[in-house]
Amino acid sequence: MTERIAPAGRLEGALRLPGDKSISHRYALLAAIAEGRSRIHNYSSGADCASTLACLRALGVGIERDGAEVAIHGCGLDGLKAPAGTLDAGNSGSTIRMLSGILAAQAFHSRITGDESLSRRPMDRIMRPLAGMGASISARDGRYPPLEIRPARLQAIDYTLPVASAQVKTCVLLAGLYAEGTTTVREPARTRDHTEIALREFGAEIDVRGRAIALRGRPRLAARDLAVPGDLSSAAFFLVAALLVPGSHLVLEHVGLNPTRSALLDFLVSMGADIRVPDLAFQAGEAVGAVGVRYSKVRGGVVEKDLTAALIDEIPVLAVLGAASEEGLTVRDAAELRVKETDRIATVAENLERMGVQVEVFPDGFRVRGGQRFRAAELDSFGDHRIAMAFAVAALAAEGESVIHGAEAASVSFPEFFRLLAALRAKT
Repeated sequence: MTERIAPAGRLEGALRLPGDKSISHRYALLAAIAEGRSRIHNYSSGADCASTLACLRALGVGIERDGAEVAIHGCGLDGLKAPAGTLDAGNSGSTIRMLSGILAAQAFHSRITGDESLSRRPMDRIMRPLAGMGASISARDGRYPPLEIRPARLQAIDYTLPVASAQVKTCVLLAGLYAEGTTTVREPARTRDHTEIALREFGAEIDVRGRAIALRGRPRLAARDLAVPGDLSSAAFFLVAALLVPGSHLVLEHVGLNPTRSALLDFLVSMGADIRVPDLAFQAGEAVGAVGVRYSKVRGGVVEKDLTAALIDEIPVLAVLGAASEEGLTVRDAAELRVKETDRIATVAENLERMGVQVEVFPDGFRVRGGQRFRAAELDSFGDHRIAMAFAVAALAAEGESVIHGAEAASVSFPEFFRLLAALRAKT
């Protein structure tokens, strides 16, 4: 599918975003192994979160879905059933990595894989700690899907993540639910803490001290009625769009503003962005609020060290903003981008170059010089949802109409993206 994006004169309006993808995955997984019927409101519309539901159904979990409303009939910790065939995580790294923590503790054999892109993504970072807990897990060439997971009895572990990763942390903590004793995960840098918050909400005993998260095994999880806030990672595309297009003013309603995710807003404000959060509230432990943004001339900045881990999903669209900023953007310590849905360092650089933007590439990042203009171009998503959306935003500021090939990739996380983007174009 191709999308044609013409330059925008101004973006204006208010919108409510689909449910946060990260939170939706976690609520669904925990609801499945809780006792009783959970209701999840504003569940993510993305294909990745649908993959999590499909895998849970294949494991015997009763699930009813009506648009963004999902009811999950929990089986309890030990109530999952052996799947009839291979579990399919689709394009979702979150699904395969986090669900594997639960599968590793089951009394049945399971096999989980994904699409061609996911099958190229390394899984050894979850395999190592799971093996340390006693799991029996193997993979193609020792690190790639499909994963074969055999019955095992897990022991608690005290594990230090070699690289900051919320997905790996979550995998180990979910496995720790099944282990006797206390499982501890230590982070080299703080990552998003949706798992810790959700575990508390479902009744797990969890203690967080600095970057050490301790979870007592074998809790009795209870069903919950929960609402998922709007996805801040999805909001990033609209925030950058407003900052690129002169005269723009957007309000993003009911957005998740978890402090481990709001580094995006802090970074944009540090660049000079006019962003305001008038009210802040809490629901089920998660901070939520409206975010207002007005067109601003931004300076540029540097993303490195802990900040890179905090902004890893937003880097593609920040690269676009960097080209239009006064001083440009430098990204370092981001080798993780090489093993996402695509090599995002390479795909960001290629599309920027197609638009006439100069970019210097490093093994662990890139530098985009500021003060550059975008020319219209034939762009490619390379099958990556964040690349598709980032360059749709760039096309709004181009000199002429751009074409994005493979635009359907956006549906992995945000099927409504192109419709909402078009609706924000000011009528006058």
